[in-house]
Amino acid sequence: MAGVGVGTASAVPVAVLGGGSGIMTADSAGTGKFECTLTTIGYDAGGRLVGLTAGHCGVPGDLVGAEYSPDSGVVGRIVSSVPGLDYAVIQFDPSRVAPTNHVGNATITGLGSPATFPGVMCKEGRTTGTTCGITYGQFFQNSKTYTQICVVQGDSGGPVLAGTTLVGMVNAYLGPFSCVGPEVGTDIGAILDDINRGGGVGTGFAPIP
Repeated sequence: MAGVGVGTASAVPVAVLGGGSGIMTADSAGTGKFECTLTTIGYDAGGRLVGLTAGHCGVPGDLVGAEYSPDSGVVGRIVSSVPGLDYAVIQFDPSRVAPTNHVGNATITGLGSPATFPGVMCKEGRTTGTTCGITYGQFFQNSKTYTQICVVQGDSGGPVLAGTTLVGMVNAYLGPFSCVGPEVGTDIGAILDDINRGGGVGTGFAPIP
């Protein structure tokens, strides 16, 4: 996919990325695969600049580019992907990325638990921007929360927020039509707990303030 390739060694633009930014993934040969949304960006306990997105957006080793800064070239790589909770960890090149906690109408100031019925939550996605909807809650005790937030292809990985608190990520919508059936997303607490249990890149992650 255009913009996900080998960049030059000098004068490479720095991409500004945060929760809600559009990202692109490609395999190591640079073949385009997916357009998705970054959930959040910050630092892990090892001081690495890392971010999260949906697991179906790529596999370990895939290259990551910034949708709105294609001249930045490869800004990171997916280092792990967990199908069950459907999240992926990205390690970014700090020389090519300027992290931000504000994208579009989304500002992330902390982490927390999803709202419960009939609370309202919102998401920021690269395709549909800001959309909000009622929260239905967890139906199957599987660390996934269902809402009536409108999402379409490309919004996968988008941050789900209760105010400015990051509570989850967009993973899918149910039913044959987007924005009709409910959205399902993995709770951020479950994702971070799973990362911490596994160790490695992303352990001790905290979003930038």
